[in-house]
Amino acid sequence: MKLRLTARTISRAIVLARVHIIFVVAVFACTTAEAKINKSKKTAEKAELIDDTPQPDAPMPALSPQPMMAPETEIGAHEEVVVIQHHRPNRKIAGIDVSHYQGTINWREVARSGTVEYVYIKATEGESLVDNTYRTNLNGARRAGLRVGIYHFYIPSVSPQRQFNNFRNAVNLKEMDLLPIIDIERRGREPLLQFQRNLRTFIQMVERHYGIKPILYCSRDFYNKYLSGPFTNYKYMVARYAEDVPQLCDNAAFVMWQYSATSRVQGIRGNVDRSCFMDHYNLNDILIHPSR
Repeated sequence: MKLRLTARTISRAIVLARVHIIFVVAVFACTTAEAKINKSKKTAEKAELIDDTPQPDAPMPALSPQPMMAPETEIGAHEEVVVIQHHRPNRKIAGIDVSHYQGTINWREVARSGTVEYVYIKATEGESLVDNTYRTNLNGARRAGLRVGIYHFYIPSVSPQRQFNNFRNAVNLKEMDLLPIIDIERRGREPLLQFQRNLRTFIQMVERHYGIKPILYCSRDFYNKYLSGPFTNYKYMVARYAEDVPQLCDNAAFVMWQYSATSRVQGIRGNVDRSCFMDHYNLNDILIHPSR
């Protein structure tokens, strides 16, 4: 009986010892794994601290020298770079142009003011319009002893023939002192070449019928963009309402500069356009029958 108890006791002790050993091994393994995990966390935290540390900027690559921008150059209708001609105004000889916008004008007062050497009067526009003050202004200015010319306002959407018919029916150059002006301010929607072709047709009709070359009127930008090149061989009145003289992109005959649309002249209520001669040009250069 005692021997059996002892063996059973020993057997239980062995079992308990094995269980204890397994437990110790398991605890050791867990402790080791936790230690590794904690070590990994500390390493990661340390790495994060290192990543958060501000780093110096990377050095910038050396910049290669850049070429200076070329100065702007005004360009004609064919996008060719040309030499800009510089001009000087002569405001001692001044003129005005008028239409129905000026209302009733006292032409004797205008002449008496001594500030007007020549007058351009609106006659026609497009295919049918005749300015309703044209005849009154023409007769009044002539009676006051002023040098007089007329202008036609060109409409690109109207055929050259119909515009010329309107102009011819209203204008008798025997009543004029000055070369007529064609006022070109609108470009229209047609292609540029078609616009230029129609304008040239109208101008040539005027030339053939009256035996003279008209003066062309436009703004500086309009000339440089649309007329430069094909229409260089005409005299021009150029509009630009600023202190600086307009510069054309070629050597067209820049005869007159319309420098103001808000001038005041004795005998005219309200504003009126004023112009002057440029460079060496004078009144003789715009007369139908210049003196020799």
